[in-house]
Parts: sequence; structure tokens; C-alpha cells
Amino acid sequence: MKKLCLLLGLLCLSPVAFSDNWGVGVKLGMGENDPKPLKADFNDYGGKLSESDGIVGIEVMHEWNLSGLDKIGVKLGFEGYGENEHEYDWLGDYSKDTETTFALPLSVYYKKDNGVKKLSYFGGLGATWISTELEDNEGYSVDKSKIFPHIFVGAEYRFTQVFALGVEAKYNISAKVKKDGVVLSDRSGFSGALTGRFYF
Repeated sequence: MKKLCLLLGLLCLSPVAFSDNWGVGVKLGMGENDPKPLKADFNDYGGKLSESDGIVGIEVMHEWNLSGLDKIGVKLGFEGYGENEHEYDWLGDYSKDTETTFALPLSVYYKKDNGVKKLSYFGGLGATWISTELEDNEGYSVDKSKIFPHIFVGAEYRFTQVFALGVEAKYNISAKVKKDGVVLSDRSGFSGALTGRFYF
């Protein structure tokens, strides 16, 4: 009896048992980026302004089977945005301001799943918690976070039962982070990403 329970436990923990239910994704993309305070400083002091539209992220998802192959899913991700920097000389002193932003998006989606070796489609919506920190080279910093909604659509091609490659277009609604009336960052608007997903 103990051997049977052990065997059942191992089967439940096997990738086959969990196939199509859990997934992990690695994401590379680009999105809207408007570093307003750094642009204002650049206009006032000149120097060098470096803006980054890049996005690197990971996500964990769980999907439930509906009728046929279709699914409804939930995913939680981490998105790190490329740093924005402004370097300049002010009265002979070197100065550097850096904006660092990251986000935690939580989404619900519907997937029109067409199986292995085929293209599947999905779309959904959710809420994103975003955090921005603006820091100078002397260690002074100001930071702020907020929550905003987002919507997205995409498609993925399932090469095997385990691996799929997907593309996704997302729109962030009112992703402007402000503190004391000053906009620290603005990631509102469209972004696009290529995602490798591993299902188990």
C-alpha cells in the first residue's frame, strides 16, 4: 500500500501530470518610455541623456482547461525596465541622475489553444504595480509606486508539449508615476515582447 501511494505521488509530481497547467516565461521587449524630469534637466543643463526602451521580464502562469483545448489562465510577472540616465557638469562638478523602474503585472487571460505544432491566441487584462526611483550620484533619491490597469493580446506557437514561443502586445493605462506633482517616470502606452514559455 505504501509503494502504491509513493507511486501515485510520483505520478502527480511528474511533468506529464502537470502538463499544460503550469508555465514559466522569459520575456524580452520594448515599450513606451518618457523620463520627464531627466528631459527637463537635459534642457536646462545639457550634457548626455540616455533613454532605454528595453524590457526584460519573467512570468509564472497557471492555466485551467475549459471545453476542448481552450484555457483560462492567471500569470504573475516581473518586468525590469532599462535605466534612464542624465550626465552633466554643473559649475564644474560632475552630476549623474539615474531613473530605475520595475513592475509586477498580474493578469487574467483567455487562450484559444490549438495544441502542439500549431498557433494559439490569447488576450486578457490585469493590474500592474510599478515602482520608480530617481537617484543622483551623491546618493540622494526619491521614489514612488502606483497601481494601474493594462490590457494585452498575443499568440504563441507550441513547438513541443513543453516549449512555446510567443509574441505579445500590451497597453499600459495611466502608468505615470508622480510625487509632489513631479512625474518621475511614464510607461503609459504600448509595449511589445517576445516570450519563451516552458510548460510543465
